[in-house]
Parts: sequence; C-alpha cells; structure tokens
Amino acid sequence: MKNILYILLIINCQLSIIKCQAQNYADKKYYLVDSLVLDELSENDRHLLDSCLYVYHKAKDDTTRINALNNICENMINEDWTKYQFFQYELIKKEVKINKSKKLKASLAVALDNIGFIYNDQGEIKKALEYHHKSLKVKEELRDETGIATSLNNIGTIYGNKGDVTKALEYYHKSLKIREKINDKSGIAMSLNNIGTIYDNQGDVTKALEYYHKSLKIREKINDKSGIAIGLNNIGFVYDNQGELSTALEYYQKSLKIKEEMGDKNGIATSFNNIAAIFYKKKDVSKAIEYFQKSLEVREEIGDKKGIAICLNNIGGMYKNQEDISKAIEYFQKSLEVREEIGDKQGIAICLNNIGGIYKNQKELFKALDYANKSLAIAQEIGYPENIRDAAELLSQIYEQQGKNKEALEMYKLHITMRDSIKNEETQKTVLKQQAKYEYEKQKTIDDKEHEKQLAIEHQSKEKQQILAYATTAGLGFVGIFLIFVFNRLKVTRKQKDIIELAHTELEVKNKEITDSIQYAKRIQSAILPSEKVVKEYLRDSFILYKPKDIVAGDFYWLETIKTGDHHPSNFPQGENLVLFAAADCTGHGVPGAMVSVVCNNGLNRSVREHGLIEPGKILDKTREIVVQEFEKSEEEVKDGMDIALCSLEGNTLKYAGAHNPLWLIRKGELIENKADKQPIGKFENQQPYTTHTIELQKGDTIYIFSDGYADQFGGEQGKKMKTTNFKKLLLSIQGDSMDKQKELIDKAFENWKGNLEQLDDVCVIGVKI
Repeated sequence: MKNILYILLIINCQLSIIKCQAQNYADKKYYLVDSLVLDELSENDRHLLDSCLYVYHKAKDDTTRINALNNICENMINEDWTKYQFFQYELIKKEVKINKSKKLKASLAVALDNIGFIYNDQGEIKKALEYHHKSLKVKEELRDETGIATSLNNIGTIYGNKGDVTKALEYYHKSLKIREKINDKSGIAMSLNNIGTIYDNQGDVTKALEYYHKSLKIREKINDKSGIAIGLNNIGFVYDNQGELSTALEYYQKSLKIKEEMGDKNGIATSFNNIAAIFYKKKDVSKAIEYFQKSLEVREEIGDKKGIAICLNNIGGMYKNQEDISKAIEYFQKSLEVREEIGDKQGIAICLNNIGGIYKNQKELFKALDYANKSLAIAQEIGYPENIRDAAELLSQIYEQQGKNKEALEMYKLHITMRDSIKNEETQKTVLKQQAKYEYEKQKTIDDKEHEKQLAIEHQSKEKQQILAYATTAGLGFVGIFLIFVFNRLKVTRKQKDIIELAHTELEVKNKEITDSIQYAKRIQSAILPSEKVVKEYLRDSFILYKPKDIVAGDFYWLETIKTGDHHPSNFPQGENLVLFAAADCTGHGVPGAMVSVVCNNGLNRSVREHGLIEPGKILDKTREIVVQEFEKSEEEVKDGMDIALCSLEGNTLKYAGAHNPLWLIRKGELIENKADKQPIGKFENQQPYTTHTIELQKGDTIYIFSDGYADQFGGEQGKKMKTTNFKKLLLSIQGDSMDKQKELIDKAFENWKGNLEQLDDVCVIGVKI
C-alpha cells in the first residue's frame, strides 16, 4: 500500500560529478480517469488499468467505483497513479457524507495518507503534513492502532527529511511503542530501520549499523523479503559512505538478488544504480556504464521518466569522464528532453549546466554561454542556491576565457555568495544535529527506563502467580532479586545520563566560545561605524538601514566631516562644513566579509586623513591603491575588495563617485539614476580613474545609496529576487513620509518579501533628504 511507503530508504548513490535529485510528481490534480496514454505504460500497469477502468465504468454505485480506483492507486507502479488518487479522494469525500461506515472511513484515511505522500514528493511539506494529520485523526476515530502507527511513522519521516531530527524521533518513538504493544513485527522492524537512518544521517556509523541489523534480524525471522532487501541496501549504503566499497557492493548485490526474486522492478533499477556508483568509485567506468544502462532499461520498462532522466544524466557523466564528448552530449541532451517533458526545472538547470561545461572545455564559448545563461535563469527562478552556485561558477569561467573581466567578477561574486550561503546553512544544520542527538539520547534513556519498568511489571505479575503456588518466602526472594536488578539498572541509566549531559555541556561551551569570539568581533566592527548621533548631527534628515546577514558583516557605512577652522591640508575648503558619507559592500559576508571591511574602511580613512583628498572619485582611486597594496602583502593572490557609493555634500552641492553601486536621486516624483563605474575597489585589469559626478540639489530632493543586498533578496510568493525595479517603486511610493518612517517602511517591506527564506546577503541603505 502506498500509505505505508515511508520506510526510510537510502538509495541512488550520487556521483560527485553528476547531479541527481529525488523523484517527485507533477503538480497537478486530475479529475479525468481515461487520460493516460496506455502505450507509455508497462504491460502489468496496462492490464491493471484496463481491468479496473472496466469495473469503474460498469459500476452503478460509488462504493464499487472507489474500490476500482483504490486498486489502481495501491498497485500501479507508474507515477500516473497520482491522477487517480485525487479523483478517488473526491468520490470518497462525497460518499462519506452519506455513508458513515467504518470501511469507507478506512478508505478515506488511506486516501489522505496517499495524498500526503504525493505532496511530500512534490516538496509541498506543509500540505503533506496537513493530509497525514487528517489521516491520523480518522484512524484515531476508528481506533485503528496499526493505521495510527503508520501515520505517525509517515509524519516522522517528513520531519526527518526536513532536518528536524527531534520531531522525527518523537513520532518514530510514538509509532514504535504502538507497534510493540500490538506485536507488529514488520512495523517494529520499520521503526528500527528509521531510527537507524537518523543515526546514519548524523554520521554515527556504529549506532546506524546496530539499528539496521536489529531491523534486518526481525525481517529475516518473519521472512519479509521486501524489508530484507531494504535493510541490506541501507547497510550497503553505510559501508559505501565509509569507503568500504567491496563490503558495500556485497550488500547491494544481496539486495538486488532478493528484488529480482520478487520481481520488484523499481527496486532492481535502484540496485543497478547503486552498484554502478560503486564501480565508478572503483574507477571501473565500463562496468559503471553497464549497470547504469541496466538501470535505464528497467526504468524505461516501468515508465519511470524521472528515473530515466537521472540515468541518462549519469551515463552522460561517465562518457564525459572518458572524454567521449559526443556521447556525453548525446546523453545529457536526452536527459534534458525528458526533464523538459515532465517539467523538472531543477533537472533542466543541471542538464543545461552539464552541457555548457562540455562546450566550455571544447572552447565553444558562445554555445557554452548560451547554455550557462539558461541554467542560471532557471536556477534563479526556482531559487536553489546549489544550482545558482554551479551556473555562476561556469559563467565566471566562460567570461574569463572571453576576456570579459567585469562580467567574470560579477559571476564569481555570485558563486561565492551562494557557496557561503550553503556553507552557513550546513554549519547550522551540523549544530542542530548535535543538539538533536543530545535530545534523542536523553529521551531514549527515559524511554528505556519506562520500557524496563513495563517489563518488570509484567514479570512481577507472573511471579505473583508462582508465589501463590510455592511460598511467601520464595516470593520475597524474587522481589529482592528484582529490586537489585532495578537498582543496578538505575545506576547504569544515571551514568548514561551523566555522560550525555557532559557531552552536551562540552558542546555548549564550544558554541559559546565561538559565539563570544564573533560577538567581540562585532564590537570591534561597530567601533569603526559612525554612531547614529554623529550621523544625525551632520545629516539631520536622514536614515541608515543596516541589516547584517550574520553577527558581523561585509557591508558597512562610513562618514567623515571636514569642519571650518580644523587644521587640514590646504586643499580643504574653508567655509561650510563638508560631509563625506558612503555605503560599502565588501566581498563576502560574516567573518570573512568583516575582515575585508576593516581593510577597506581603513583605506577610506587614510585617503582623507593622510592624503587630504575630498573629491569622491580621487578618494576611490587612492582607496583602491591602498587596498591592493594591503592584499599584495599576502603570498597568495587575493581578489577581494568592495563595491561602494561615495558622496560629498557641501551646502546644496553633492558630488558622487561609485564602484558598481549607483546613486538614486528622487526629485518631484521622478527617479534619476547616477550610474557607477563598473570596476570594484580591488585588483582589476584595465583600471580607469573613478568618475566624480556633480549635482546641484534642490529643496525636497532625496538621495539614496545602498549595497546590492536589498534588491538581491529572494522572496515573495514565487521565491524570486526583489530586483531594483521593485526597490525603485517602493522608494517612489514613500516620498510623502518622513525619513524615519521611510526607514521603517523599507525594513518592513524587506521582511515581508523575505518571509521564511534566509537573508541572502548583508543590507545597507542610506537615505538623505535636502
């Protein structure tokens, strides 16, 4: 049954050079029954559909129709079973309003679980959880303990896939307790397997193997061939990850043998894929291609289009490694065609990038550029950082070969931004896993204690019967032995808890040390930023919105004033105060970005204070010189630097110079853009002096300078970038508000746009009204 398919499988080993994804289903609800192209189905699926649809169309009542559709949904292998599931669900909802029978409600629970399964495969996690919880509620009303355990398991699996290990274990343990209570051996084995998978994901190989073997032992006792195959596959995957390839291959082959005996086509295809990956790692490419081809043939037989696309992509990767370019492109193109047919956008982005990479290596740069740009566009549309990172890296390499250094730098920066974002996310997940592991160990100790108490109670009940037969003295002796056992067990439990508490304390201390160090770095960075009081003193009607992505930032804002009568070099004007202010964006964010920001901030200060410069363009020229000199002290080549918008304001005269970052002037409802020079503050070929723009301001004018973090943020209903177009519209819409209110509205708009997504980059926006 589909509703018990959330057995955590570890399948489809991924090669480092080959991008693969988990299978999902098209995001559609179908209410037509005969819409399939039968020629695309396997013989078994075609026969199943013919017979079930015949019954469906001849039926005179909805109950018979529901049963016919249920047979399709539970037994059809091709992914088009999902169409019938939605249709069946609608029929059940209509019928259950009239007929309140337990049998019909049980069908409703199964349908709800299956729809949860479909939505999970589509990546719609909230909907998946919603339907599994609805199913759980129906099963609880029916007091169906087996069904309740299944739903709890399914919910736990979703949380496990989300990385919420604590929640996953909570639901797995609830499911396990019910299965132990009703002596559901198959269910117990499934729960043990799932707990083993949690340990596997945490990198605890010993525990993972322990639970996998416990699960396998039960499945061998009850002769659960499908479960045995799953267990063997999972154990093989653990050894695979540890680099013990021969042992892994042995387990994969045992799993394959059972799947072949059962005629499990989908499982056979998976085993072929895993075995192919082992041969690839053993550098036996011909064997790897042979098994990928076998996997492809099976997937074509059962009509698994997503699996077909993955196999074609993997075979293309094999031929690429063998430098058989024509074959590699042929298979990548075939994979691309299938993915375009099923609407798999992430897969399309991967194939386009793979093909672009081949053309880049062949020096066919125009073709490479076309494919890489298409890959980046789709990756940005779906908002997947890994795909954006890969496409940006390829584009950077292509532009570099074309001698387009400006474009190459922009793509390299995007690549680094995405890479840093992914690394930060992985670091956070690691910390969460450590915490979850502690919570699990703590909970497991408590559960073990409760379980042993239950066993003890049952044992005591039996002993009482013997007490009546033998004697009070003998009974007291048994009670004494039992108490000693419990006392010793409690000592062991207390010792385990002490060990866990100690490990958790050590983790907390390490985390605190790291956090304290970064917090201290923040204080250092804050010291170089002008205070709000100083900003308001010289730029009275202004605001600064400063939102670091992490504790410390690569973005910073800068202000320097030249006062009348101060002892400055002779080229400083006497008369009105001159205010210099800037919004700067250094390479990266977090600790690396903050370190670069200190160097760049120092360069600005020295340009003004030591060299007596006040014209923005000349300040940027000198700052670039200083920054490059600082980084050239390193033995390694450093390409870091900054983008910046720098202004000087004296009376109503504004002067501006920019490195990549523009200045926007809003006057009488119109936005006027002053463009920056397309060269960073840092090492750059074909350097030119920065241009100083002079603007005579009018009363009521508002000027804005900013880093790119605001407009580049992903969000909104479709998870796309905000872009400068939307940012401009926002600024134009708030011109009637005070500057303090503008800051509040700009901040609120950013947070609303971002929603639950991670902040992509540091944000710095400065607004000044004349």
